Amino acid sequence: MQQVTIKNNFISLSILDYGAIVQKILFKDKNGKELNLVVGFENPVDYLKDQIALGACVGRFAGRISNGGFSINDTTYKLYSEHGVHLHGGKQGFSKKYWTLDKVVYDEQPMVTLSYKSPHMEEGYPGNLNASVTYKLIDNSLHIIHEAVTDMSTVVNLTNHSYFCLDNTNSIDHCELQLECPEILETFSNLLPTGNLVSVSDTDYDFLNRKKIAKKRLDTPYVVSQGAKKVAELYSPVSGIQMKVESNQPAVVVYTPLEFGAICFETQNYPDAPNIQSFPSALLHPGETYYNRAVFTFDLVT
Repeated sequence: MQQVTIKNNFISLSILDYGAIVQKILFKDKNGKELNLVVGFENPVDYLKDQIALGACVGRFAGRISNGGFSINDTTYKLYSEHGVHLHGGKQGFSKKYWTLDKVVYDEQPMVTLSYKSPHMEEGYPGNLNASVTYKLIDNSLHIIHEAVTDMSTVVNLTNHSYFCLDNTNSIDHCELQLECPEILETFSNLLPTGNLVSVSDTDYDFLNRKKIAKKRLDTPYVVSQGAKKVAELYSPVSGIQMKVESNQPAVVVYTPLEFGAICFETQNYPDAPNIQSFPSALLHPGETYYNRAVFTFDLVT
C-alpha cells in the first residue's frame, strides 16, 4: 500500500492508493493546533478491514440501485444486492481496489492523480471503464475531480466518501450546518428513492438556514438548488473551522453515522438514477467523459 502526502501553506493531505482514500486532511484550528478533519486510521493496513468506505472513492455507482440491476438498450445487467439493494458498486467496489498512482506534483498547487481500470462486467457493469481521481490543493481548498471514459454504454456515479469532523470532540451535535437544498428525495424504509421529490419546508430536514445539527441523524439524498455553486457549509464553534462544499452535481447524500460523530457530503447524481426515468441520466457513452468536481474550502471563523 502506498501513501502520498502533499501540502501547501494551509492544508496537508495524505492519500492512499488503496481505494484512492483520503486518509488525512490536516488544518490548523483557531488555537493554531493542527487537526485531522477526516475520520480514519493511522495505520493504512487497517483500511483493508474497513466496511464503511472511510475516505474512499466509491463506484462504479455511488449510492443505491434497485431491482437487482438496470437495463441499457433492452439489455439487462444484474448486480449483487442485499435485501433488494445494490450499494456503492457491489461486493468489491472501487473503494476496495488498488488504484494506480499516476502523477504527483509538489509545487504551489500540489496534486495527486490516481486511476483505476474497471474491466467489462466487473460487478455486473458493462464496458471497460477508465476512471481517475485528482486531489489538488489550491490555497485553503481541496479540489476533488472524478473523471471516467468507457468503450461501451454504461452507468457511472462516483463520489468521495470522507467522514468530516471539524474538531476533536467526536460529536457533530454542536456543529452548525447549512444546505443549499430545498428538496430531498423521498425514500422507502430501505433508503431506495420512490421517485418523488419532497420539499424540506416545515420538516427537520430543513437546513436552508444554518442551524445546529443537534440530535438529527441523516442518510438522506438532498437535491441541490438549480444553479447553486455552494452545496453545503459546516461550522464547528469548538475549533472555529468552517468548511464550504461546492459541486457540479445535482445531489448530495448527507450521511451522519450513528456509531461516531462525523458527517459525509457525497456529491453525486441521484441514487437509483438508472431505474427512474425522471432522474438525471447516469448513462455514459463512448466518446463522452464523466466529470464530477467537488471543492472543500476550509476557513477560520471566530
